[in-house]
Amino acid sequence: MYDSPIQDLIAELSHLPGIGPKGAQRIAFFLLDADAEDVESLAGAIIRAKATVKFCQVCFNATEDEVCRICRDERRDRTKICVVEESKDIVAIERTREFRGLYHVLGGAISPIDNRGPADLHIRELVKRLDDASVTEIILATNPNTEGEVTATYLSRLLGSLGIQITRLASGLPVGGDLEYADEITLGRAFEGRRTVSD
Repeated sequence: MYDSPIQDLIAELSHLPGIGPKGAQRIAFFLLDADAEDVESLAGAIIRAKATVKFCQVCFNATEDEVCRICRDERRDRTKICVVEESKDIVAIERTREFRGLYHVLGGAISPIDNRGPADLHIRELVKRLDDASVTEIILATNPNTEGEVTATYLSRLLGSLGIQITRLASGLPVGGDLEYADEITLGRAFEGRRTVSD
């Protein structure tokens, strides 16, 4: 349909998560219309990030250093570890300013449909972090979808015998949402997390 360089660019962009063929085409033509300096700056940022960003040796968060700044921060509460699927989840939790403990990034969730099982995640490393007995609580903050629920259930069973408190982030209906649009997991969690409103 288009000349080869344009078609190649669209094909590469369509590999990005959340970008379909139309979105890839829109981005491709945006880049073609952009100033050469802006495009070079974007390409340079991608190349630099790929060359310099690695994963923390302790928690597997994305970082430029061997150990990320959160793991190095002595002011963090080292008795609590919040388990998340991806590094981007840490950013979301940090924005709330509610949690001052440490993190552990699994690198995804258990998903048989994607051929990803417990051995493909950083679960072994999480268990090893619990060897020193200083951790008193594990907070499971996996996504509230089927894969996240399966992963949380697996971890709670695996870690339940260690004598550590295992908690799960509360979830439920969003403010302004309609019950008819809520999925089964969200609605079920809303019922589980219900609280008394009057005596």
